[in-house]
Amino acid sequence: MAVKIRLKRMGKIRNAQYRIVVIDSRAKRDGRAIEEIGIYQPKSDPSIIQINSERVQYWLGVGAQPSETVEKLLKLTGDRDIFAGGKGESTVKPQAEKADKLAAFNKALAEADDEPAAGAITSRKKKADDAEEAPAADADAEVPADAEAPAEDAASDEA
Repeated sequence: MAVKIRLKRMGKIRNAQYRIVVIDSRAKRDGRAIEEIGIYQPKSDPSIIQINSERVQYWLGVGAQPSETVEKLLKLTGDRDIFAGGKGESTVKPQAEKADKLAAFNKALAEADDEPAAGAITSRKKKADDAEEAPAADADAEVPADAEAPAEDAASDEA
């Protein structure tokens, strides 16, 4: 059985992400792999290349042949040089650290406390004041002045 080290496509349309896999050379591109030994994400800036060096050395040692693309990735990470007996210096650029979302949220919250309140926001106190005025208006409406007048009109109609 001929074994290859090649890329298995993952991800969405127009956002290709690959897994570096060890697979039978007759299998489909995205077929069942023998082992996954790394990832490659070319759309990131800089590209993400993570390869398990130990497993690559093993598979190269037992005769697995890397594809052209994987060969280039192995040269970038230095794994091909290690297999040939060299030092194997990696030329892959490290990823920038992601910003801490919690720290950014707390900073924005602290800044919001220092700013004056916006005029477009209605405060809860105004709603409470409106609720107190509404029952007073309802008390006046309980005894309408016109309610007595129709009774007098009915009495005058009978006479």
